[in-house]
Amino acid sequence: MIRLITALAHGAALMALFAGGASFAQTVPAHAQGLVEELVSVDLSGSKKQVGVYSTKKGADKPTKLAVLLPGYPSVVRPVVENGVMTGSKLNGNFLIRARRFLVDDSVATLVVDCQSESGDYCASSYQASKQRQEDVDKLIGEVKKRVPSITEVWVVGTSMGTISSSFMAVHNPAGYAGAVHTASITEPFAKGSYRELGGFDYKKSTVPQFFVHHSADPCALTTYSGAKSIAEKYGVPLITVAGGTGFQGGACEAFTEHGFRGKEKEVMNAISAIIQSGKATQLEIN
Repeated sequence: MIRLITALAHGAALMALFAGGASFAQTVPAHAQGLVEELVSVDLSGSKKQVGVYSTKKGADKPTKLAVLLPGYPSVVRPVVENGVMTGSKLNGNFLIRARRFLVDDSVATLVVDCQSESGDYCASSYQASKQRQEDVDKLIGEVKKRVPSITEVWVVGTSMGTISSSFMAVHNPAGYAGAVHTASITEPFAKGSYRELGGFDYKKSTVPQFFVHHSADPCALTTYSGAKSIAEKYGVPLITVAGGTGFQGGACEAFTEHGFRGKEKEVMNAISAIIQSGKATQLEIN
């Protein structure tokens, strides 16, 4: 009888162990599935720090291209990395963050960029447009490249408010990047008195190849499709037009509407990956 009880207890312990393992596996959020991630931090002036999350595909430790992801409003991430994945942040729903796993592959790694540590809860548009922002982010990029010498190309990828950074960084340091991709770009910088830094912005000021990705039904008054089309035509920048999607919810400028490519995340990231791989936009429509 004692042996039977002992055996049953041992079996129960094993079942608990396996259940615990399954529970642990389930703690990896969907946006981090298949990724190996680490928090990277560099010191700036004073006590400020610049932090980012570096992501690679499991089993791929020698990427050659780095996609620097610049999230939208309020562009403050404050990521938490545990057990090799980002488990939380202030912007988990942001398009670039929730869909980064579709961009990462054997040759492309990503770097989710936070705002500098003393920014508070809002990464000011004036700072995002500044030379200082570019230098702060470049210091973080330099740290990643030091750790991963296989990286030979750096691309900046912004979304919504983050396109202030992706636009100005390409002007401040064109030699530092292979290209810039602006998704759900700010096209109406004077709407609601916001983001005036991009008013009359000249995309020809930089020699860096640039690309727009925009949803044809983007409902946000700051990021109209008609505005994106007009800017693309004026400056000769390729425009990838996205249509469709599912599960839209939230306010017009929030991440789970057409503004954030809800339901089209994988297709949009595949198109961005193709741009990064070739330096060209061969697919101009995503339906």
